[in-house]
Parts: sequence; C-alpha cells; structure tokens
Amino acid sequence: MFQFYNLIPSLTAYENVALVTEIADHPMPPQEALSLVGLEARMDHFPAQLSGGEQQRVAVARAIAKRPEVLLCDEPTGALDSKTGVRVIEALLAINAQLETTTLIITHNASIQAVAHRVITFADGLVSGIRENEKRLAAAEVGW
Repeated sequence: MFQFYNLIPSLTAYENVALVTEIADHPMPPQEALSLVGLEARMDHFPAQLSGGEQQRVAVARAIAKRPEVLLCDEPTGALDSKTGVRVIEALLAINAQLETTTLIITHNASIQAVAHRVITFADGLVSGIRENEKRLAAAEVGW
C-alpha cells in the first residue's frame, strides 16, 4: 500500500478495487473489500468525490482484495487528520484479524506503535530494537 493513494481518477472506488481482482488468483469481491474498510456506501464515487481518508481506505481495500499474506503499508496515516488516521488504523487492524494478514506499518508516528503486536525500530538504516507489546491499545486510544 502506497503512502500516496495512487487511485485512478477516472474510475470509481469500486472500479479502482476491481482492477486488482482481475489479476489475483483468489480475490475477494470488490464490494466485500470496500465493506471491510467501511466504504460500501461510497463505492460508486470517484476519487475526487472522496475525502483523503476515504481515498486512503479505498487504497487499503484495493490492497486487501488480493487476500495478501503480507501487507506493507508505507505511512498509511501520514497525510491524514487524527480522526481519519484512527479509521485507517482500525481498518488495518480488522483486516489483520479477519484475514490473518501479516501487516507491517512503516511510520514516523511513534504513537501508532501502541496498537502493534511487535515493534521494530530503526536508526541509521539498521534495526535498533525489537519488542513485543504486552498491552496493545485500540486505535482510538492512541494519542496523536
């Protein structure tokens, strides 16, 4: 999943997700992927008609429609306000739980680490620490 949404402006949310289902072996239906991120009511809207958070959730839906074993997320909340960031993190956590997808979130927002099972930190291009979270927080409990 890209830091920037990379949605095709001339396609609806549904069509943006459907693109990847055409090349995947066992994809989920686009409407199911959009439903998982809470956008079933917005599937016929074009990217310009969606908020930044909704566009990011379309990008999440597009990524999960392929039923990936691993989901790499580069700054999924970087350009979002805290309320929308919480929604995106909640969607990623739900996908992690429901699809059992290994989800890696790369971020500069250190507070997001509170929702993770495992936190890996880097310094100067090297792993500087690895720890397990004994008590994980819900996305809504994270201070932004």
